[in-house]
Amino acid sequence: MSEASSLRPRAVVSKQPSQSDKAPPPTTTRTEPETPKSPSRPPTLSQRAISQTLTGTANLANLLPTGTLLAFQLLMPIFTNNGSCDSATRPMTLVLLFLLAISSFLASFTDSVKSSDGQVYYGLATFKGMFLFDYPDPTGSGLPDLSKYRIKFIDGVHAVLSVLVFAAVAMRDKNVLMCFYPTPKHETQEVLDIVPVGIGLICSLLFVVFPTRRHGIGYPVTSGK
Repeated sequence: MSEASSLRPRAVVSKQPSQSDKAPPPTTTRTEPETPKSPSRPPTLSQRAISQTLTGTANLANLLPTGTLLAFQLLMPIFTNNGSCDSATRPMTLVLLFLLAISSFLASFTDSVKSSDGQVYYGLATFKGMFLFDYPDPTGSGLPDLSKYRIKFIDGVHAVLSVLVFAAVAMRDKNVLMCFYPTPKHETQEVLDIVPVGIGLICSLLFVVFPTRRHGIGYPVTSGK
């Protein structure tokens, strides 16, 4: 036999895919049904009124003179020893509150004027006009008519309201409350919670109805000044 006839074709063996070569079956994830959330209840009318009143009381500090408010925030923790008053610090805290209240009262009578050269000068309103603190010319040349800056009835109203606002802010301060009323009774606690809110609401309404026309120390001067 020839060499070509001796070569036999080999049988082709097809390789069966093994179990490991097969693609894994797709995994199905079960999604839990979402539990419906209960709708949030809107606040009632009384809750909204209380929230607005407390917000207005918190913003009462904007009606106080900047210097008085800054001194109150800086000195009150020091004088009250962070609310832990004793026989020595309690009278000093009371004197500090009195002086700051006087400062709020007097700041309502301060005003500012603009001279002909564009400089702003501050002073204290009087019954005849206004007494300037730092104006160099005693004759008052270059100044507008100071008689229109004299004290009016509305200035006294604003001064009293400023003192009441300061009292409301002080009664809401935790250091002052811990100093004078460390363990208040139930009736006292009710008074401390209600009175500042009432004072703040009434004073805020009166300040809106009777706005101040003065631009005291630390306040901007309008173009009309």
